[in-house]
Amino acid sequence: MSSSTRDIYFVIGGSGFLGRHIVEALLARGDIVYVFDVVQRYHDVPFFSGDISEGEQVADALRKSGATCIIHTASPAHGLEDPALYWKVNVDGTRAVISAAQAVGVRKLVYTSSAGVVFNGQDLINVDERVPYPAKAMDAYNESKAKAEAMVLEANGVKGLLTVALRPAGIFGPGDRQVMAGLRDVYESNRTHFQVGDNNNLFDWTYVGNVAHAHLLAADKLNLEPPSEELLNHRRNEFSSTALPPISVTTGQHRIPTSEARPLGPYVTPPPDAEKLESNWRDPDYKASAQRPSRRTRFDQFSENALERGDAPLSVAGQAFFITNGEPIYFWDLPRLVWSRLDQFRGEHRTQRKRIVLSREVGLALAGAAEWWGWLVGKQPTFTRFRITFSCASRWYNIEKARRLLGYEPIVGMQEGVDRMLDVLVCFTAKDRHMKVTHLIPFS
Repeated sequence: MSSSTRDIYFVIGGSGFLGRHIVEALLARGDIVYVFDVVQRYHDVPFFSGDISEGEQVADALRKSGATCIIHTASPAHGLEDPALYWKVNVDGTRAVISAAQAVGVRKLVYTSSAGVVFNGQDLINVDERVPYPAKAMDAYNESKAKAEAMVLEANGVKGLLTVALRPAGIFGPGDRQVMAGLRDVYESNRTHFQVGDNNNLFDWTYVGNVAHAHLLAADKLNLEPPSEELLNHRRNEFSSTALPPISVTTGQHRIPTSEARPLGPYVTPPPDAEKLESNWRDPDYKASAQRPSRRTRFDQFSENALERGDAPLSVAGQAFFITNGEPIYFWDLPRLVWSRLDQFRGEHRTQRKRIVLSREVGLALAGAAEWWGWLVGKQPTFTRFRITFSCASRWYNIEKARRLLGYEPIVGMQEGVDRMLDVLVCFTAKDRHMKVTHLIPFS
C-alpha cells in the first residue's frame, strides 16, 4: 500500500488497555493515528475527548481527523454493578459510531467484541464462529457486547462501510488492570492456595500484543473491492487441501512422528531403515518429503462440502473472528505461573500452604452467600457465581478462521507474555528489594 492510500486510523478507547497497545502498534509501523476517549492518558498522538453515545461528537472528530478506518475498543470493564452503563456505551455508543462512520463516509470499522458473547455457562470446547449467541446471556457485559457485535456485522456494506468484529479471549499483558489486578490481590492476601474446580478445564488466554496484531491485520484485510473469483477459487483449494502448521510459540518445536521420521520403539528386529528414521527424527531441520494432508469431516467450517455449498466464509468483511494465543491451558496454570513469577521477583519464596480444593458446587454455594452478604451490607462481592462458573468451565476456541482469512498467528507465547506483563508491573527498591506493585502501570 502506497503512502497516498494508507489508512488514517481513529482508535476509540485508545487510552485504554487494549486501545493503547493498538495505538503503539500503529505508531510503530508509521501510521497516522488519532485517539477518541473520555480521558487523555498519553500525549504522543492527537486526541479527541468525547462520549461515543453522542453521535455528533464522534462525527465531528471523524471529520476533523480525516479518518478512513475506525478501530473501536471502548467498553466499560467487566464486572460493574450498573448494567445501564454497558448498554449506554456498548450498544448505544456502538450504534452512534456506526451512524457517524456512515454519515462521514469512513470506509472501515474494526470492532473489539469478546469471546464471551457465546458463553452461557456451559463448556465451549474447540468451538468456531458458527456457535450462536445464547438465548440468555451470562451477564449484562456479554449481552451488550453481543448486541453491539451484531449491529456492527449487520452494518457491513451499508453506505460504503466495511465492518469486522474480533472476539479476543482472556486478554492479559502490560497495562492490564483486571486479570493482573485480581491475581495480585490474591497473592498479596496470601490466598493462592485456594482452588475452585478440579483444574481439568482448558481455557484460552490471549496476550494483548497478539490481540493488537489481529486488529491491524483485520483493518488491512478489509478490502474496498470484493475478492475476485480467481482469488475465491484459490482460497477454496487452499482451505480444503492445505493443513495449517501447529502453534508452538510457547512450547517450541512441535513434532509428530511419521513413517519417515520417528523415534524407534522396542523391536525384536529393527526395520531396515532404522538408522535413517532415527536420524530424521533427531534432525531439527528435517522436512518431510510430502506435506501431511488436511483431514476434515463434513462438519468442519472449511470442509469441501461447506466450500461447495458456499457456506464457508471466504472474505473478511462482515465476519466475526475468535482471537486467542492458540495455546489453551488448564485454568489455574496461568495464575500459578504469575504467582511463581512474583515470588521470583521478590527474591524470596513463601512457605507453601496446603492446597485447598473446593468443588464447583461448593464454590457456587459460597459465592451465592457472598453475593447475599454483599447485597445486605451494600458492598460489591469479589467472590461471585459468575466467576466460579467462569473459572470451572472449559472455554477454548478454534482460530482457524482467523489464521486462514486474516493471516493471524500469535507472536508472543504465554510464558513470555506473563514475563512482559510482570516486567512493567513490578519494581524493586535498591535498598531492601521490597516488591512494589504500581496502580497506574506504565508501558515499556
